[in-house]
Amino acid sequence: MRILATTAVVLVSLALSWLPSASRADDSKLKDATGQVESGAKTIGSGIEDTAKGIGKTVVEGAKTAGEKLKEAGKAAEPQAKTAWEQVRDGAVSFGHGVRNFFTRLAGK
Repeated sequence: MRILATTAVVLVSLALSWLPSASRADDSKLKDATGQVESGAKTIGSGIEDTAKGIGKTVVEGAKTAGEKLKEAGKAAEPQAKTAWEQVRDGAVSFGHGVRNFFTRLAGK
């Protein structure tokens, strides 16, 4: 019985001494797999980051273009400012029409 107990203790101690080395092997595989996942995530992350930057730039440029179009539409909607010469010329033309109409009516009666 004593031999059986001694054999059992030796076998259990060998099994326990083997477990840490086996778990270390599994840990290295796990660390390798984790490293691969982290590497892939970093690669994907930079791709996502570049995509997000591109989308942000597109939104900014779209807003700038829309603002410029609205500004142009506002300028087109407001009346044209006349220069001093244009106003004097229009006044003279209007005065000429008025004088002509006056004499036309006077001669026509």
